[in-house]
Amino acid sequence: MARDWLLWQLADSAFPSGGFAHSGGLEAAYQLGIVSDSQSLEVFLRSALPQLCRGVSCFAREAWERPENFRLIDRDCDLFLNNHVSNRASRAQGQALLASASKAFLEAAVNDSVSQWAMTARRDRLASHLAPVFGLVAQAIGIPSAQMGHLFLFIHLRGYISAAVRLGIVGPLQAQQIQSRIAMTSSIDSLDRSPAQINPMLDLLQLNQDRLYSRLFQS
Repeated sequence: MARDWLLWQLADSAFPSGGFAHSGGLEAAYQLGIVSDSQSLEVFLRSALPQLCRGVSCFAREAWERPENFRLIDRDCDLFLNNHVSNRASRAQGQALLASASKAFLEAAVNDSVSQWAMTARRDRLASHLAPVFGLVAQAIGIPSAQMGHLFLFIHLRGYISAAVRLGIVGPLQAQQIQSRIAMTSSIDSLDRSPAQINPMLDLLQLNQDRLYSRLFQS
């Protein structure tokens, strides 16, 4: 039960990891007219989630399995995220998550592990990308690998849904309908351990974030 509570705490929107400052390319897609209503939003989400599953979530799983290799996994994730906007967003969220987790989870065994990596990341100026940090923290607080992977995707989906509402693409109830429909009908688990870019359009959309005339989100 205690581990379930920690999982819910990590999933809680009140946990200060900075995710709601980012739209994951949705704002650019909206301003460029690619996403304009609930139907196009759902198409966007159904293409973005498999990319997360085949892309950065691989680094979260690897960090969960081999936390002692965090430095190398974080470096590989930095190389994979060669889009400067997504790279910057991943660093900001990962560093926020690592700092928050080191202060929020005070159980001795957990805190020793997470705090040590937080100090190492600051000292050595590691990128501390979100995916490997998420895997590292989840492993430290005892969240099983499968649940960690699902939680990682859920948090991203929740972030997209929140961004869509704040951008005025859909209303709150319509957004929740889309989220539940995706949850009930999507199959995005992957056994492939090699990260891959399967949605280059999403990468191109994120690159346009810094060129938008006005912006609500950082990415």
